[in-house]
Amino acid sequence: MMVSPVRGEFTRARATILVGEDPTASAVSATIETASLTTHHEERDAHLRSPDFLDVDAYPTIEFRSTSIDWQGEQQDQILAWARLRNRSPERAELAQERVQPRAAQAGRFLVSGLLTVRGVTHRTVLSMQYGGARRDPYGRDIFGFHAAGEIDRESFGLVWNVLLETGGFLVGKKIGLEIAGEAIHQA
Repeated sequence: MMVSPVRGEFTRARATILVGEDPTASAVSATIETASLTTHHEERDAHLRSPDFLDVDAYPTIEFRSTSIDWQGEQQDQILAWARLRNRSPERAELAQERVQPRAAQAGRFLVSGLLTVRGVTHRTVLSMQYGGARRDPYGRDIFGFHAAGEIDRESFGLVWNVLLETGGFLVGKKIGLEIAGEAIHQA
C-alpha cells in the first residue's frame, strides 16, 4: 500500500521442481491457494479475497509454470557438481557436497522465467532465484533450499481496485513484490 508497505503470505501452496543434470534444464511448477492469503488483519484479508482483488471463489488458485531457467552469474561449473549429486550414493553425495557446497551456494543464482496466472490472466514473469544449499534433514530426506524474488504489476492481472487518499496519492501501489523462500525434498 502507498501509505506503508503491507506484507502478506499464502499459507497453502505446492510445487514441483524437476532438476536436470544441468540446472538450466530444470522445470518448476507451483499452485497457490488464493484463499490462504493472510496479512494478519482480518478485515483487509477479507477484502483481498473478495472480487475487488483475488476473487477467491472464482479463481481459487494462482499458477506458475517455468518456461526457462538461465544462469545469473558466471560460476556455472561449480553448481553443476551439485546437480550431479542426486545420482550418487548417499556416502559419495555427502563427500562431494562438502567440497562443492560452499562454492555452489555462491554460484547458484538463476533467472527463472515463466508464466504466472492470476485471476485467469497470464503474463510472463521473471524471478531471480538463489540456490541455498543441499543437505540431509533429521528425517533422512535430501533437501535443498532456495529463495526467489520478483515484482509484478498488479493492474496487468486485473487487480485494479484502488482509493484516492484525501492527502493525495492512492491507497494501493501498482507494483507487488514477490518473495518465495522454500525447501524442496528429493523424491526418487
